Amino acid sequence: MTTLILVRHGETDWNAARRIQGSTDIPLNDTGRAQAREVAERLREELEGVGPVVVASSDLSRAAETAQIIASTLGVAAPRAYRQLRERSYGVAEGAGVDEFRERWGEWAQAEVPDAESWAQVRQRALAGLQRAVRDARRATAPLGPTLVMVSHGALIREVIRHASAGAFPHEGERLANASTHTFLLERDRLSVRSYAAVPVG
Repeated sequence: MTTLILVRHGETDWNAARRIQGSTDIPLNDTGRAQAREVAERLREELEGVGPVVVASSDLSRAAETAQIIASTLGVAAPRAYRQLRERSYGVAEGAGVDEFRERWGEWAQAEVPDAESWAQVRQRALAGLQRAVRDARRATAPLGPTLVMVSHGALIREVIRHASAGAFPHEGERLANASTHTFLLERDRLSVRSYAAVPVG
């Protein structure tokens, strides 16, 4: 049994401007770094005394830097990065503003964007990345079971939540804020949601 805590990366300038990032490698801004420090301190308090902790992340810089801040605060090994934990690729929509996206392609969940990954592809990639990161973390902490903190991206984390909840969550009209945390339990191959944090779409 492994506890997974998925963390959305801190804010970037494109987040602040409400632009679609996808696989475009946009770094954290100062607000994002402050958010990373805040979530790191919260995790330090929550995970005190729970046993070994391993930190991992997407290989995109906004997630990797968030993870580095968390690992440093927790006093654990530097995070390992996984390409499979990247954000959904949005194809030609990357760089577009949210309003432009809706005007050109429609509502988020149903939009057909040229060259974008399908939601099914994102889910398959995300679950494969989770399993790989869990396997590596278990090897690193054997014989003890780890708590794995993984820093990733909004759309990918949403797909993991949908999978683990059989589509029950997140609710319509909810979004996952920067530096939010979402907790899962992996028992053999079964992933379940213990908690997730969402805010109304603004």
